[in-house]
Amino acid sequence: MKTVDLEQETNPWEAQAARFDLAAHKLNLDEGLWKVLRSPSREIIVHIPVQMDDGHLEVFTGFRVQHSIARGPAKGGLRYSPDVNLDEVRALASWMTWKCAVVNIPFGGAKGGIICDPHKMSMGELERMTRRYTAELFEFIGPEKDVPAPDVNTNEQVMAWIMDTYSMHMRQTCTAVVTGKPINIGGSRGRREATGRGVQIVCDEAVKKLHLNRESTRVVIQGFGNVGSHAARLMAEAGYKIIGIVEVGGGLYNKNGIDMAALWDFRQRNGTVHGFPGADKYDPAELLLVDCDILIPAATENQITSQNADRVKCKILAEGANGPTTAAADEILAEKKVFIIPDILANAGGVTTSYFEWVQDRQGYFWKESEVNERLEHIMITSFDDVVRYAETHGVNNRIAAYMLAIDRVAYTIRQRGIYA
Repeated sequence: MKTVDLEQETNPWEAQAARFDLAAHKLNLDEGLWKVLRSPSREIIVHIPVQMDDGHLEVFTGFRVQHSIARGPAKGGLRYSPDVNLDEVRALASWMTWKCAVVNIPFGGAKGGIICDPHKMSMGELERMTRRYTAELFEFIGPEKDVPAPDVNTNEQVMAWIMDTYSMHMRQTCTAVVTGKPINIGGSRGRREATGRGVQIVCDEAVKKLHLNRESTRVVIQGFGNVGSHAARLMAEAGYKIIGIVEVGGGLYNKNGIDMAALWDFRQRNGTVHGFPGADKYDPAELLLVDCDILIPAATENQITSQNADRVKCKILAEGANGPTTAAADEILAEKKVFIIPDILANAGGVTTSYFEWVQDRQGYFWKESEVNERLEHIMITSFDDVVRYAETHGVNNRIAAYMLAIDRVAYTIRQRGIYA
């Protein structure tokens, strides 16, 4: 096996670019469009002064990258983390372009981030930082320009602050400037569970495709945040056997299946899954490598690399997180014939329901949760079928098929619109 530089392998922008280049090559993409689509259209860096609770001023660095607006307003989350960097935000913005195109919704891709440790900040400090970040980006975001959403360490409250700040500058209430808001100020029913529900829907389709029995299908889920916890609960209710949960600081394993309702109750009471009596404590790195049918990395990037991919023992890899598998790991998993449901398809339930929220805000008319879920299921199943059909037609794996399908759709739109000179 060829030697891989791990630092380069785990750079999310390099990983995205490698897959883009391969897909663009297989599409015989025009060289000019190749250059247009390979780079973000706009990168914004802001330095945000915030008065902290003790009175001193702190300056935080924030980013907003808009990769493409060819098919509609840019769309993408906002994350707060000490690890945020420009390459990561670039990669996530481009993934959003491809994700929206894969599920064929009228958005382009964007992403934002602020370098901070939100766990060490008070609510007041977070609010002041969020509002100043929004004010700095005021001219670049909006319902027809760029629509942020929650991501790592941001939530409904952060979206409410952004919506209010933007609305104050506009001198009118603009609910459609963000998605993932509280329901009473324009949020959509079903949005909170949507990414996890989307993961479940594509897993259902993969299980059918591989002729597996759902009740005997063993699942390991990495991450018990918004995506992982809802995927775990919904899949358990649908009959899957959840045998492993990987969380920050440890893992849980029970070969006979973890009682997810009991685990939810335990976390509600204790604020953590650790110490849950219905499963054994397990090393989190090793839990990714246990024998299972479906592995769902639903935490952060670069969890499956050239260092551990050869020891992965799943039949289906459903990527609930963005970029959890490196390009080098893809080659190893392909040799093992792992059926990959790539991130730009598997976790697209969130942006799809964000699209529904944006539509409802602009209509001023809100749907029943059953209607939201029914529309989500239709789009996820249709998109799964599109990707698998594309893979079989072109003789490529599912990930490259998803990229090819997405790039083809965006490139077609750019050709139709032309290049303004």
